[in-house]
Amino acid sequence: MQSKTPIVMCWSGGKDSSLALEALLQSPEYEVTELFTTITEGYDRISMHGVRRELLEAQAKSIGLPLTTVLIPPECVNATYQQRMKDACIAFKKRGIEHMAFGDLFLEDIRAYRNEQLKQVDMTAVYPVWGLDTAKLAEDFIARGFKAILCCIDPKQIPSDFCGRDYDRAMLAGLPKKADPCGENGEFHTFVYEGPIFKTPIACAKGEVVLRDNFWFCDILAA
Repeated sequence: MQSKTPIVMCWSGGKDSSLALEALLQSPEYEVTELFTTITEGYDRISMHGVRRELLEAQAKSIGLPLTTVLIPPECVNATYQQRMKDACIAFKKRGIEHMAFGDLFLEDIRAYRNEQLKQVDMTAVYPVWGLDTAKLAEDFIARGFKAILCCIDPKQIPSDFCGRDYDRAMLAGLPKKADPCGENGEFHTFVYEGPIFKTPIACAKGEVVLRDNFWFCDILAA
């Protein structure tokens, strides 16, 4: 029997990562070795999403996979980000891991960037949910029993009162027509706390909603 290809899941804690991971866990081709997440120094939170490290660690524990993190500074310049990611990828390569998965859906420029960065260390990017219809993906996410909270929103794209809302059919129905239902254009980010990839739900509660660096964040607390 042919052995599966080891792969790292680039994990944000959100719904697209969750759907991509679910696809990989069901794949006959890949064996997920661990989750890989960027953490912002000083804040000790998932970069961009603003989710506390303890909740990230709770996700990894419930999923049953090891967690590898890389620290990046606040307002990280691209050169620093690229170097730290490169160093992490080189470490994966030394362990015999040559593939990394992402939850990207349709942004060609992001895909091209990731491909180019991994090419520099002779690694290959994999996109398990690429090109899928985002309206159907959003409905499938809910129908499959996943539950998530909008942890960060861009008020230039959707109203600020969406921050902290549950990712459900009512929320989707209320989105502006121009907004992508999966937030792929940066309209929002999510924190997933329940679903088929988790052994047990992540106990959490919604804290205060704050404006920081022109984005609204809901501080999700471990319960």
